[in-house]
Amino acid sequence: MNSIDKLSHNWLMKRALNSAVARHLHLLQGRVYDFGCGTMPYEADILERAEEYVGVDWSNTLHGTRCELVADLNSPLPIPSESADAIVSFEVLEHLCEPLNMLREANRILRPGGVILITVPFQWWVHESPWDYFRYTRFGLDYLLRKAGFEDVCVEETTGFWEMWVLKLNYQSLRLIKGPRLLRKLIRAILVPLWWVSQTTAGIVSSRWASPNETAGYVVVGRKPGQAT
Repeated sequence: MNSIDKLSHNWLMKRALNSAVARHLHLLQGRVYDFGCGTMPYEADILERAEEYVGVDWSNTLHGTRCELVADLNSPLPIPSESADAIVSFEVLEHLCEPLNMLREANRILRPGGVILITVPFQWWVHESPWDYFRYTRFGLDYLLRKAGFEDVCVEETTGFWEMWVLKLNYQSLRLIKGPRLLRKLIRAILVPLWWVSQTTAGIVSSRWASPNETAGYVVVGRKPGQAT
């Protein structure tokens, strides 16, 4: 899972992603491909349930990688058809200029009955530019997965409004940390308690004041038609 640093401005997002992935780990088995694996934060968790984990990423990743397969997810992949039991892709789809190509390749690579598990941002800042192309609504995600050949598509929010709003505010406040080193340390010392309080209380408020169409992102599950062997 993603490591959580309670002094950071965005630990709430990492906790939300960890929770979203953990809820669906029971679906993963056999051989699992991680599309856009980066530093593979979920490898150990997946291998508690699956037999094999294969990381796939491209050479331009900004996060560093130790993947087994280097490939462009926008293009046909050098992976045999019906060779995977599950495919995961965490916070990657927005960085693909041809997302439908990746989803269709995932469907080809999965065995019948195989599962795809995706997380993707919705109301989130532009990041890893210039490779940040899209934001998806729940309806767009459902459409794309079904168009790629998946069924039983389920889309869930990863946060509520208040978590999303606090995270956006905290990212904006990072811009205040500038100037000489001593001043930067002072500003950070002031912001860290505010970050901690805001992120700690946001989930509590959201649980009592729901806004289902306001979220930082989504977690999506789809299944390839057919019977798993």
